[in-house]
Amino acid sequence: MTDLIEVKTADLAGEALGWAVGKAEGLDLQLAPPGYNGVPWRVFARYRGQAIEHTKRYNPWEDWALGGPLIEKHCFGAQWNSHLSSCQYCYSSGPGTSVAWLHGSHPLIHFCKSLVELKLGLSIEIPTVLTE
Repeated sequence: MTDLIEVKTADLAGEALGWAVGKAEGLDLQLAPPGYNGVPWRVFARYRGQAIEHTKRYNPWEDWALGGPLIEKHCFGAQWNSHLSSCQYCYSSGPGTSVAWLHGSHPLIHFCKSLVELKLGLSIEIPTVLTE
């Protein structure tokens, strides 16, 4: 494993955000080193079944197939706020309760940050290579 660095949840972006969401979800994460044409470090999740094991790119901040089910799983709500020209996101600690409203311009990015903040707090340790 690589060295870790503490980062504010609000400052997470890209692969670092994917790593944080994966940790919040308890996934078995792996890092793939930089590749051809300047491809940076990437985060992958390892999934294990009874007979097979496979690794797949983990990018819930930009892939609705990954981020969408997380929104449903964690009962997040969203609404458009024309005054702020952005979407607001709410996470709940149970039926009928609202813990916090956050807002931003891209639904998945701000949902992912909200999820990490809810589950892991205002800061998280991530691999240093994801901040370079």
